[in-house]
Amino acid sequence: MKIALVSTPFVSVPPKKYGGTELFLYHLSEKLIDRGHNVTLFTTGDSKTRSELEFLFTQGRWPINPMDELAHLSFAIKRIRERNDFDMIHLNSPYAVPFADMLDLPSVVTLHHPRTPSFSVTYQQYPQFHYVAISESQLRQETTLPNFSVIHHGLDPNSYPPSERPSDYVAFLGRFAPEKGPDSAIRVAKAAGVPIHMAGAVHWVDTHFYTRELRTLLSLAHVNWLGEVDHVRKVALLQGARALLFPIRWEEPFGLVIIEAMLCGTPVIAFRRGSAPELIEENVTGFLVDTEEEMAAVVREKLPGFDRTACRNQAIRRFSTSVMVNRYENLFLSIMEKWRKGRNISGIGESQILEEPVLTRSA
Repeated sequence: MKIALVSTPFVSVPPKKYGGTELFLYHLSEKLIDRGHNVTLFTTGDSKTRSELEFLFTQGRWPINPMDELAHLSFAIKRIRERNDFDMIHLNSPYAVPFADMLDLPSVVTLHHPRTPSFSVTYQQYPQFHYVAISESQLRQETTLPNFSVIHHGLDPNSYPPSERPSDYVAFLGRFAPEKGPDSAIRVAKAAGVPIHMAGAVHWVDTHFYTRELRTLLSLAHVNWLGEVDHVRKVALLQGARALLFPIRWEEPFGLVIIEAMLCGTPVIAFRRGSAPELIEENVTGFLVDTEEEMAAVVREKLPGFDRTACRNQAIRRFSTSVMVNRYENLFLSIMEKWRKGRNISGIGESQILEEPVLTRSA
């Protein structure tokens, strides 16, 4: 297949530091190439990929500006129309959906965001596309559509070497935003009597939270703030941690850091929200709790003797790139086949064929 993957204009592929969508697209594109597919990646000019690279902006446009995204998407759709040699388009932004309607090609849209009413209304206006949720939790919250699948993210296990001998600290990795719970992680570590190493940064929308609540906590003696980290430092952080703390306060659609930790053999202790219950297997890859007190108790009582090898092995079985790409590849092929059959059936339009219900579930 000749596949057009449309990323964002905000962060390179792969991301140098922060960027879950872009990390997902890096692993997806590389594995599709390994399987013999011809992939063109619409991203930023500073990306490092074996795909054919198309870009409007030479570098990532950060902080996020919706006008940059619209310009990027307009460029991508124009180039796809000009080239006229693609079998399939894979989109990764809700703003891309109306643009894709201008093309005479089958399109897949992966949702990377929590339920947003304005986005849901847009999806309902374009039911001919096939939508992919990244967790069952995300799907349950989203609007009803005729063509919807669930495919969990996957990562390359070779990029996350395991560690059997962690150091004496717990870790937090992510945006320093109230919904991510960095303040809870600091309090949990203090209650459990262990240091915490924290990697992440304050984004512009969260400066008030940082000033009001987080700044004082980050200065406590048991806290080591590493700032944003690249892949090498991130893996070192996860390898050395006794556990990753994931005290989210929102319905997290996925959380790539969960499987990054598991692949290193590091258990994840998470609040029972969003995708966490379907990603974490109790006592195998981590623990689910409801309060800061319960999280601190797990750190004190359940981490000694935790089987990190079993944790990594189960993460590989469920969340490797091979598992993820198998599902995307099968989905792309099935959609393309239905598209072609629809075009060849006399008297039946393409839209009528594509609007037939297609529902896939991937555990």
